[in-house]
Amino acid sequence: MKNKYADLVEQTFVWPTEEFGVTEDHTLTWNGMDLRPLIKQYGTPLRLTYLPKIDENIQRARRMFHVAMAKVDYDAEYHFCYCTKSNHFSFVMERVLQNDVHLETSSAFDINIVRNMAAKGLLPVERHIVCNGYKTPKYLDNIAGLITDGYDNVVTVIDHVEELEELTSRITKKAKVGIRIASEEEPKFEFYTSRLGIGYRDIVDFYKMKIADNEKAELKMLHFFINTGIKDTAYYWNELRKCVNVYIDLKRICPTLDSLNIGGGFPIKTSLGMEFDYEYMAEEIIQQIKTMCNYADVPEPHIFSEFGSYTVGESGANFYSVLGQKKQNDRELWYMIDSSFMTTLPDSWAINKRFIMLPINKWDKPYDRVLLGGLTCDSDDYYNAEQHVNAIFLPKLRKTDSEPLYIGFFNTGAYQESLAGYGGTKHCLLPSPKHVVINLDDEGNTTSALFAEEQTAESMLNILGYE
Repeated sequence: MKNKYADLVEQTFVWPTEEFGVTEDHTLTWNGMDLRPLIKQYGTPLRLTYLPKIDENIQRARRMFHVAMAKVDYDAEYHFCYCTKSNHFSFVMERVLQNDVHLETSSAFDINIVRNMAAKGLLPVERHIVCNGYKTPKYLDNIAGLITDGYDNVVTVIDHVEELEELTSRITKKAKVGIRIASEEEPKFEFYTSRLGIGYRDIVDFYKMKIADNEKAELKMLHFFINTGIKDTAYYWNELRKCVNVYIDLKRICPTLDSLNIGGGFPIKTSLGMEFDYEYMAEEIIQQIKTMCNYADVPEPHIFSEFGSYTVGESGANFYSVLGQKKQNDRELWYMIDSSFMTTLPDSWAINKRFIMLPINKWDKPYDRVLLGGLTCDSDDYYNAEQHVNAIFLPKLRKTDSEPLYIGFFNTGAYQESLAGYGGTKHCLLPSPKHVVINLDDEGNTTSALFAEEQTAESMLNILGYE
C-alpha cells in the first residue's frame, strides 16, 4: 500500500526534480545538499541563501537572449541588469556583480550601495546604472553626484515630466536619460493605467518640448514594464507592441535613442508542477521587436532587462520546526511552526504568494492533510491551500517521534527580508531567524557561513527605546 509521503509526491509530480531529491535516509536534498545536517547544525527557524543559484540564473538569462538574438540575426546587444530592491544584502550584491551585470536602482540609498560596491572594486565606472522610480530630492542629489563623478553610463529614467528639470538643475554636464512608459494595467486591475511613467500619447511631445534641444539631457532609453510580469498572454504582447511602436516613433526623430528596457518579470517556480517556457518567451520578445523595427526601417534597439526575483528568488529557503499539532474540529488539523509566516514570509500573508513547501525529514511516514499556523496571536498568520495552490499534505506526527518534523519553504530569496523589516521589530516581537549563506569551494564542496544570529530580545528592546 502506497501511503507514505514519498509515494504521494511521486504520484503527483515528476520526481525527483533538478533541484530536489530524497536521500536513502528519507530526507530532502536541495541543489545537491542534504538539508537535515544543516538544520541540525544551525537549528530553526533558519534562512538559507544558496549563492551558486544566482550565477546559474544570470547566465541562463544571458544565454537565452543571446540565442534568441542569434536566431533572428538581431543587430544589437543584450544587457542584464539586476534589480537591487529584490535583495540588498551585501553578499548577494557581491555575487551578482561577479557576473559582470549592470544595476537598476529604485531609491536614494541604492546609490549608497552603488558607491560601496564601486569602492570595493566590484562595480567599474563603465557599468550601466539604470535609475528608476519616482525621484525624491535626495535620490536626485545622489544620481547627480554619480554623473558628476564620471559615471557616464548612468541612465536616469524619467518617471514624470518635472523630473527632467529637477535632474538637469543639479548637473553641469550632459546626462543620459530614459523615459518610462505608463503601461495600461490588466483589465481586472483596480487602476486603468500604471501610476509609474508617462502616458503613451504624451511621450513624443515630451521629447520634442523638453529633451530634443536640452543641452544637459540625451535620450538613450525607452523603459517598459508590465506589473504582472512576462507572460504569454494577449495582454502582454499587446502592451509590448504598443511600446515598440512608441520606440519607433521616437527613434525617427531622436538619433541618440538606442535602447529598449523590457523591465523584469521572468517568473520563478512556485510549485513543483510549474511550467514556463523561458526560451520561447525570450525568442518571441526578440522576434517581435526585430520584426516591427525592420518593417518600420528603424534599427533594432539594445535590449535591457531588469530581472530581480528571477536572479535571486530561487537562491533562498526558509526552514521551520513543527512544534506540535492542534485538532480544532473534524476537518482542521493545524501544525504549528516555531516562527511566523507574517514576519518571515510576508508575501504569503499580504498577497497570498505561493512558495514551494516540502518536509525535510520523515518522507517514509504516512501523511495527513494539514493547515500550517504561525506563532503570532493573529488569525491571518497561516499558510493554507489558497497560497499553496492545492491542499497541504505533510507526514503525520507521533508522540513517539525522536525528532520534530522540519519543513522548508523554497524560492524565498526575493523581497521577503526587506518586506519583513530585517533588523527591526516584528509582530508579537518574534525574532528574525538565523541566516546562513551557502557557497561551493574550488572543489565543488558545500560550505556554510553564519551571516546573522537569531535576533535577540535586547536588540528589539533597544530599537523600541527601552533602557
